[in-house]
Amino acid sequence: GDYGGVLLAVRRVTIVVIMVLGYIYFRVTDTTASLVSIGLISFAAVAQFAPAFLGGIYWKGGTRLGALAGLVGGFVVWAYTLPLAATHSIGGVPDSFLASGPWGIGWLRPYNLFNLTGMDPVSHSLFWSLFVNIGAYVGVSLLSRPSALEQSQASRFINAFTYAPEGDAVFLWRGTATVDDLRAMLERFLGASRTARLLTDYGRSRGVDWSATHLADAELVQHAERLLAGVMGTASARVAIASVVEEESLTIDEVLRMLDETSQVRAYSRQLEQRTRQLEQKSRELEAATAELRAANERLQELDRMKDDFISTVTHELRTPLTSIRAFSEILHDNPDLDVKRRVHFLDIILKESERLTRLINQVLDLAKLEAGAAEWNTTEVDLRVLVDESIVAASPMAQEKGVAIHAHVDGDVPPIWVDRDRIMQVMLNLLSNAVKFSPAGSGLVQVAVTQADDVLQVDVSDNGPGISAEDQAIIFDKFRQGGDQSRGRPQGTGLGLPISAQIVSHFGGSLWVESAPDAGATFSFTLPLASESRR
Repeated sequence: GDYGGVLLAVRRVTIVVIMVLGYIYFRVTDTTASLVSIGLISFAAVAQFAPAFLGGIYWKGGTRLGALAGLVGGFVVWAYTLPLAATHSIGGVPDSFLASGPWGIGWLRPYNLFNLTGMDPVSHSLFWSLFVNIGAYVGVSLLSRPSALEQSQASRFINAFTYAPEGDAVFLWRGTATVDDLRAMLERFLGASRTARLLTDYGRSRGVDWSATHLADAELVQHAERLLAGVMGTASARVAIASVVEEESLTIDEVLRMLDETSQVRAYSRQLEQRTRQLEQKSRELEAATAELRAANERLQELDRMKDDFISTVTHELRTPLTSIRAFSEILHDNPDLDVKRRVHFLDIILKESERLTRLINQVLDLAKLEAGAAEWNTTEVDLRVLVDESIVAASPMAQEKGVAIHAHVDGDVPPIWVDRDRIMQVMLNLLSNAVKFSPAGSGLVQVAVTQADDVLQVDVSDNGPGISAEDQAIIFDKFRQGGDQSRGRPQGTGLGLPISAQIVSHFGGSLWVESAPDAGATFSFTLPLASESRR
């Protein structure tokens, strides 16, 4: 027959019996007690299952005897300290039982067990019942030896998430069961139509025709147990399945074989994990290498663009003086009757353009050597005061021709520096010539200051010219870039003086920068480390 209806009826009867027992307890105890107090007493009783429940989940050492001992001890203490004492109001126990304990033993008083005071009856009962429960559970479990079945079940239950959901149970099961017996068992609790549908769906998912199969395999047995567990609970389902399954005990050889296969599977799994980690590491290294190659490629493209720009700019700068030289040379060649004054003027232009061309070529070569690290350096100890004075003397003819005054201020005690004298002289002359060029004719003023700051010397070259805009300040240290507007009378130059000066100063561990604003002049400054620092 269909046991599903029988099981449902049993559950309903059980509920009614529990309600009747609760009513009887209510009638035979203090009827003035509130529902809350009754609920707290019930809670203390239910709490007795907690030690065995939690211990079974998290502790492999717990045994069946330990759990039973804990439950028995806990419920005995609970019954003694709460329900039994509660019958006092209806004459169940005498006043002396509560006041003096049984047989006058004071430390056995239900509400003051072992002379513990300061707690309400429910808390007092809960404390002592759980104390005895846990103590008996742990103590008996440690003193008793769990059976092999208990150890296996405990390990599989506690380590449930360590193993595959189905594989281990199927792997360890040995027994005999027929499909018809399992179908009949399922029909009793699930009904014939539902059983047929569930088995058909399960067989379709595995590609099995149950009508052509007599013996059930381990996976079908486990699936049937799960279906029954949804109706009657896991423990009852296991008992029901055991009634139709003839289990076989595992031999030592089978256990050893299964252990060997399990070890091989886990070793293979560890190898797969190791290979996966290695592949992930290789993938990260490949991504890093790809990023480096991408950055290098972008850098090469930028260098290629800079090379093209450099060649284009150099070609343009060379073409300008060459065009002038050729044009005036053709005029002189085609007009032999030119007067001496015009001939001298044209020759003077050709000479200046030739000098400009030579200067440009020398600066391009000089900059190329500096950037390639192939420049020759003659480093010696230099007195910067003397070098500044000599550079001012060298720039004086240009300044006097334009009517620009040059003033210098050098600290009295300036330590020596360790540099290439000619290279630093080149930097000073470049800054002075730029300052003179951009100073107003007749009223120009160039000031040179040398100061010591910590372990460096700082040189400032200032002028009272038109100043440099913020946009131009960002480009004047680039090759072939000059600030200002040619149409507004910007002095001609190659645009290489400042880049070369910056390279020279950087070689000796210093830096070169500019501070300026439109119509407020400009101050170019550079620093050089002292001799003791630069030698390190």
